[in-house]
Amino acid sequence: MMKVYFIPGLAADKKVFRHIRLPDEFEPVFLEWITPRKGEILQEYAYRMATQIDINEPYILIGLSFGGMLAVEIAKKYSPRKVILIASIAHHHHLPAYYRAVYHSGMHRVIGPNMLKKAVYFKRYFTAESGEDKQLIRQMAKDMDPVFITWAIKAIVDWKTDDQEIPVHHIHGTRDIILPLSYTKAQYTIPGGGHLMIFDRAEEINRILHSLLEKKSFP
Repeated sequence: MMKVYFIPGLAADKKVFRHIRLPDEFEPVFLEWITPRKGEILQEYAYRMATQIDINEPYILIGLSFGGMLAVEIAKKYSPRKVILIASIAHHHHLPAYYRAVYHSGMHRVIGPNMLKKAVYFKRYFTAESGEDKQLIRQMAKDMDPVFITWAIKAIVDWKTDDQEIPVHHIHGTRDIILPLSYTKAQYTIPGGGHLMIFDRAEEINRILHSLLEKKSFP
């Protein structure tokens, strides 16, 4: 049975994948966040996350949002059989330039982790997730570690991956306003899907995942 390692999005945990279903011959394994070191860049953090992966046997990586960026860097060093990104980006050039502009202007200090928590909480009044999923998202927002969030935001805007091309299978929503589709090179799109489509569009994502995982050829 081949292991499929999942990396969640920023400030989320394995519960974000609660609606994802894999074919029976694959075993899901969920990576846990580790404490970032002072001054650590995204690639360095990704390599330390990879110590949770058994790289001596064939495996697959699935990364959500920030987790997808980490998956790309892990894949460049440890060669999984397949890399699947959900609502993420495969290269730092796909990050909208306005994020770096906002960060380097210092405006991120005004926004801060606490405002991000409030934004996630109140946005649930206008989104399509189930009541149970809304509650889960709000709880994850409440549990955000401000120190980790502050580090991760800097790591993302400073991310400079190399130009080595690795094959990835990228699933993205057409209404993702966090990482807009137009900046990416996604091969699979979910019409009307937002950044958290992992909750309310999981059935469509699962169909794509099954199609990708059941293919005999890798990647």
